[in-house]
Amino acid sequence: MGRRLGSFIFFFLVFFINATCCRGKSQQQFPKKQVPFFIFGDSFLDAGNNNYINTSTLDQANFWPYGLTYFKFPTGRFSDGRLLSDFIAKRAKLPLIPPFLQPGFRQYYHGVNFASSGAGALAETFRGFVIDLKTQLSNYYKVASWFRHTLGNDEGEATISRAVHLFSIGSNDYMSPFLTNPTILNNYNDSTYVGMVIGNLTTVIKEIYRGGGRKFAFINVPELGCVPGMRIIKSDNNGSCLEDATRLATLHNKALSKVLFELEKRLEGFKYSLFDFNSNLRQRMQHPSKYGFKEGETACCGSGQYRGVFSCGGKRRVKEFQLCKNPKEYVFWDSYHLTERTYRQFADQMWGGTSNPDDVGPYNMKNLFQIH
Repeated sequence: MGRRLGSFIFFFLVFFINATCCRGKSQQQFPKKQVPFFIFGDSFLDAGNNNYINTSTLDQANFWPYGLTYFKFPTGRFSDGRLLSDFIAKRAKLPLIPPFLQPGFRQYYHGVNFASSGAGALAETFRGFVIDLKTQLSNYYKVASWFRHTLGNDEGEATISRAVHLFSIGSNDYMSPFLTNPTILNNYNDSTYVGMVIGNLTTVIKEIYRGGGRKFAFINVPELGCVPGMRIIKSDNNGSCLEDATRLATLHNKALSKVLFELEKRLEGFKYSLFDFNSNLRQRMQHPSKYGFKEGETACCGSGQYRGVFSCGGKRRVKEFQLCKNPKEYVFWDSYHLTERTYRQFADQMWGGTSNPDDVGPYNMKNLFQIH
């Protein structure tokens, strides 16, 4: 009872703060060079949109111990604390970017988070339980219209052109067949299936560009077969990576790099940043101590081998779970998602770049926010 009351108080405070922070702002008070931050994708970036849709607890994180370390309450983020996008916003001197569906949130000056845990580029991915990428685009259209209406057409267009659009998409498209119905992949060869995912993402990018968006940021997908929740799918796998899933992820990352390079050549003013989420996660899994972690493969929260059973919080199919004492020592928070500390490290790399030019480029996030 006390935990539910605490969660209610927290959500009330979030609602009150976001409902009142921008009250009284007029067009004249709006900063002329404001750079909004628009966030699209899946659970790596969802700040709580799935709290407000009719879905299952498999796609929600609005219960303890999610939010354990930073917020002290569950916010809907799949982590013990903040996400990549939260740290990027902080670096850009923006507040936490609220989810689009948060009740009472209608002041979009700083940006909007459209991401939905479980979402994919394909509408079929976990259909009926998530907000797919095309629907996220429809929600973005509403916000773009709000900017034009609130600021006037010219200033609204200029503000949208300054905005940074961050994407994390694809992981669920490749994991969902293995988690639900592997025979789906029998209908396509690997390159065709990846082409469908990349094609849908490309369509969304082009639509945002057509509406005035010019600055884009992306994270590629990790070696999906090696995350704790995928390593335990095959009982005869002995905990080794699920190679079929990793193969799709590898093809996706190559195709994503190629299509972004081509878009930059074809679309005037198109600028992008691509972060190699895949290699940076792999390095931490294989050499955790090098990055200040003690455990790189087993999750902090869950059950079974590698804590790969998606039971964190006890609200899903399996109710029993274990929770580590110190999430900062772990790369993975639960069976599929990362700890706040891991996200912070990645955000630092995305923001300022690294000594390895292949980690992020051709622009870093700092560049994108500073270009006008």
